[in-house]
Amino acid sequence: MEANLRHLAAYAAVARAKSFTAAAAEMHVSQSSLSRAVAELERILGATLLERDTRNVELTAAGVETLRVAEQIVSAHRSGMKELQRYLLGDSGVVAVATLPSVAAVLLPGVISDFGRQWPRVSMRIMDGLEQVVLDRVLSGDADFAISTVGSGSSQLEHRPLIRDRFRAVLPEGHRLTDQEEVTWEELAAESFLAVGRDSSVRRLTDAAFAQAGAEAALAAEAGSVATVGGLVAAGLGVSAMPALVLPLLGTDRVVYRQLVGPVVDRRLDIVVRARRTLPSASVRFLDLLDGLRSDDRGLPSGVSWAA
Repeated sequence: MEANLRHLAAYAAVARAKSFTAAAAEMHVSQSSLSRAVAELERILGATLLERDTRNVELTAAGVETLRVAEQIVSAHRSGMKELQRYLLGDSGVVAVATLPSVAAVLLPGVISDFGRQWPRVSMRIMDGLEQVVLDRVLSGDADFAISTVGSGSSQLEHRPLIRDRFRAVLPEGHRLTDQEEVTWEELAAESFLAVGRDSSVRRLTDAAFAQAGAEAALAAEAGSVATVGGLVAAGLGVSAMPALVLPLLGTDRVVYRQLVGPVVDRRLDIVVRARRTLPSASVRFLDLLDGLRSDDRGLPSGVSWAA
């Protein structure tokens, strides 16, 4: 038989108070139960811990060392249980979110700031990447949830619409189309078009928009990041199309944005969770905060709206 927490807590209380009566009152138990617990501990350890007579309780050398160890164990247990309680209540822990770079850099910082003020013990882990990588993070359990485009619609994932951001034409300064308030996809297709890679959700949506407009873009170049595309546009090498949340990532002030019509195209971003998974309480709190922002209809940059 090994000493358990009950034995150690009982002994520590008696040893600190040097009194079974005072320790019993402190722990709200009977003196007889305390006496049995201390006697069991002595038997388990094979050592006398307390020397007692009718009036006094004194610690032996073994008792002094046992008190030191017992207090460490009892204190660690108490601290650990408090931390577990905070975690279960959502007051501590880690919120692990996988998301697209535009969401990570533009939408989330303000939300994370608000969240940190309310729950300072909770830390954030942000895993940004392209659409399929983000969704795979949720499927593998690396991320509690994702904020991403709809993707392939896996039956293992559940989607909840969050926001929409509208596509804009991205033009170099001085381009002839900057004289217009609106640009059509057909007009954009007639220019040298700069696209992001085919594994990007932005590319999938621009290809679909050109097809819907009955136009075929004159592809001048494609790049892996939207920042690279922004640099190419700024250098006058062509035009592009990006959703509103992406525009701050283009990294240049030498580009001009115009409304894109014929058709108007919105990108929908969802909260994505693994089906039949219970989220950690801290992540539930974070999503509740997002719902609160939606209810107040605030916190979104220009060109971005809450999805129905």
